Amino acid sequence: MNFYMPTMVYQEKDAVKKHSEQMAGYGKKALIVTGKHSSKQNGALQDVMDGLEKYNTSYVVFDQIMENPTIDSVREGAALGREEGADFVIGIGGGSPMDAAKAIALIIQNRDSSTEVLYQQISLRHLPVVEVPTTCGTGSEVTPYAILTRDDLQTKQSISHLVFPELALVDGKYLENTPLSVITNTAIDALGHMLESYFHTKATDYSRMLCQYAMEVWGTATGILFGMEAEKEDYDKLMFASSLAGMAISHTGTSLPHGMSYYLTYHKAIPHGKAVGLFLPGYLSVLPEEYEAQVIMALRALGFGSTEQFSGFIREMLGTVELTENEKQAIVGEIAGNQKKMEAAPFAVTEEQLGQMIKEMEK
Repeated sequence: MNFYMPTMVYQEKDAVKKHSEQMAGYGKKALIVTGKHSSKQNGALQDVMDGLEKYNTSYVVFDQIMENPTIDSVREGAALGREEGADFVIGIGGGSPMDAAKAIALIIQNRDSSTEVLYQQISLRHLPVVEVPTTCGTGSEVTPYAILTRDDLQTKQSISHLVFPELALVDGKYLENTPLSVITNTAIDALGHMLESYFHTKATDYSRMLCQYAMEVWGTATGILFGMEAEKEDYDKLMFASSLAGMAISHTGTSLPHGMSYYLTYHKAIPHGKAVGLFLPGYLSVLPEEYEAQVIMALRALGFGSTEQFSGFIREMLGTVELTENEKQAIVGEIAGNQKKMEAAPFAVTEEQLGQMIKEMEK
């Protein structure tokens, strides 16, 4: 077994304010990477700017990251960072800006390169990256991955380089005014990380330990998803579970549900977390009998008494998606051709089982 988690993580109220000196100390000028609206509305962007100003660190804001960021947006952000002389990068938001921040940090550091290096199997350095998550699903603040939209392949794909953040500042307060739909979709993305990492070829006692505790924490905060009045502790729990799940997939990666979700996100504009969640009941259903006891244990940790109850929860939270036969075949063909995802499942996967996962989604 092995365990490697080089990111310094602080999770607490006002984490950015309390650790702004450390945040500001990674360079002389920061490129802040974020989206157009949410980090301004939830106060995270202002917290970061205040912290940098307090310690006389210059910054420039690149707020053009959209959901499911493209290579073009990374190119634009890197160009701004180079022009402004940024020597470290701060990502603020959900997975999209945090992943984009990593890719941008890589491109800026390697000044003579283009975005083509993102998918080249070569060793590259990158600028220091600080992450401030404002959603509870991606776990990107503690993972080395950066998932970008590739229009040339009509899918999403992680870059070929591992970019661990230097620092993660996690604060549940940024969830308090987040739309319920965003909380639901991102929380179920984290759920996907837990289940896919737990039932994974590369799973170890270390990664399963993270998954199991993440499931227990996640299961105590799901009242939010049903529209119940939330306590501040519930937001903290969802953030904590997301980070734990991120640490788990840092050691295993994700599996079939994530791989199959990319088709729904790219071709049908279904949010990432929802697209992942739709395939989770199907993934559990195709696991061999030898995993039955572990499936029961995992569902109980999450607060579900049976696979049927879990499937009902997913349907209630996410609804269903209608697919044509051609779309179903395209999903099966795409994932069957993805050797990395196919080998991530801890059993030999058939195309028939992939079709079964889709059928479970349609129930």
